[in-house]
Amino acid sequence: MTSPYHNPVLLKESVDGLNIRQNGIYVDVTFGGGGHSKEILKRLGQHGKLFAFDQDEDALANTINDGRFQLINQNFQFIKQFLKFYGIRKVDGILADFGVSSHQFDEAERGFSIRFNADLDMRMNKNSELSAFEVVNKYSQENLASVLFQYGELRNANAMAKTIVESRLETPIKTTDQLKMVLKHFLPKMRENKILAQIYQAIRIEVNQEIEVLKTFLLQVPEMLDKGGRVSLISYHSLEDRLVKRFIRDGRFEGGAEKDFYGNINVPLKKVGGLVIPSADEIANNNRARSAKLRIAERL
Repeated sequence: MTSPYHNPVLLKESVDGLNIRQNGIYVDVTFGGGGHSKEILKRLGQHGKLFAFDQDEDALANTINDGRFQLINQNFQFIKQFLKFYGIRKVDGILADFGVSSHQFDEAERGFSIRFNADLDMRMNKNSELSAFEVVNKYSQENLASVLFQYGELRNANAMAKTIVESRLETPIKTTDQLKMVLKHFLPKMRENKILAQIYQAIRIEVNQEIEVLKTFLLQVPEMLDKGGRVSLISYHSLEDRLVKRFIRDGRFEGGAEKDFYGNINVPLKKVGGLVIPSADEIANNNRARSAKLRIAERL
């Protein structure tokens, strides 16, 4: 039995959070297998509209045959630009499920999963020039250490980067198994999978520029949302969640919220409810949901 393209995480909670207006305009910026999009469409009336984004061409096979639906094969950092092309300047809700889809993890040749040997790739957009091979084989030791430390939160990032650079002088590191062998000294049996996951996460985030893409996207959200519009944001690691939490709270990523002349805090969004995490049942049915965190906010 084949696995689904992507099992949507926090499906009901995230779509409930949008407080769907029947004839509203909504955006699913991480279409994947279309699970969240299908749920949104169920709740839309005949005059409602749903736009979806996905940069991975594999996702195009999951497009939904519905006159209310439009799939855009682009990175969601370009949300404002492409919605403007369709004559849309304001929307009633935006949903984002960040991270890697089940399909991308399960397709061995994509190189996302620690379970398979594959070429060092990890590109969400197969047409992107930067791949894991370039990061591992061409980044300076300093830059490689920075990637491993910032995005993988690996304390021995400097030693790992030095080992990689020394090894690639003898022969290029072309596959995920080769990378594991090069770093085997740093992979004690009891913690091998956890550390490998951190290493893969760091390289993947750099390849796809995920943090910069997230920031670019979040900065457009208040401008795109109509007053009272909602955003549902699902994160999977602390780097993403910290940015989402801070942006909702302060409207920026560094420093406190802006204040007016009288000292009143001036932010574009207000949080709706508290942090939402998957139930024990959902995690039991979908292990990839275990680290998911949902935050919901409304446009003031």
